[in-house]
Amino acid sequence: MQGKRRAVSAALAVVVSLGAAGCGAGEGAKPDAFGREAAQSEIRTVVAGAGLPESALPEPGEATGTVAPATERERVARRAADCSAAWQYAGPVMDGGRGKYDKALDAFVAAGWTESGKRWEEELGEDIGTTRGALLKKEGWSLSARYSTSRQALSMDVMGFTATEDTCMEQFTEQEMDLLSGGDAAP
Repeated sequence: MQGKRRAVSAALAVVVSLGAAGCGAGEGAKPDAFGREAAQSEIRTVVAGAGLPESALPEPGEATGTVAPATERERVARRAADCSAAWQYAGPVMDGGRGKYDKALDAFVAAGWTESGKRWEEELGEDIGTTRGALLKKEGWSLSARYSTSRQALSMDVMGFTATEDTCMEQFTEQEMDLLSGGDAAP
């Protein structure tokens, strides 16, 4: 299940640019409840404090001019973005990227997120690259942190922090979660 959660978090990091209205601390929520806006604000603060670049992608809820979703996967992704706060970088290799990633994870922990399990690291193959990740929890939210480096011809870094509201994500069926994680869209 953790593998599917990682895949869904990675997919959400890409689709949050579709824009969304948000679950989080909406109608009926206590004013001090931790919601999507608070999660997005913490992500922005941590990213800036770690010296990471601003994301060139829109944050969840920002207008993007994207046309209406055409496929079931796109419709489900749009709904899932309502449950999300995120930051993503994909570009040239960053100076000190690994240290900045670790600094960001430590800053999330200092902000009250608790690590759910160990930080993981996986070599993608000889001279191909490395991917790292961690899962953190806070007040009904799960934050997936990922950092991948490539040492091939397209030498680049991909880093993302995607927070999802647990109760909001529970509304999705297993089939919808499969769609989000890149599984088959068959009925």
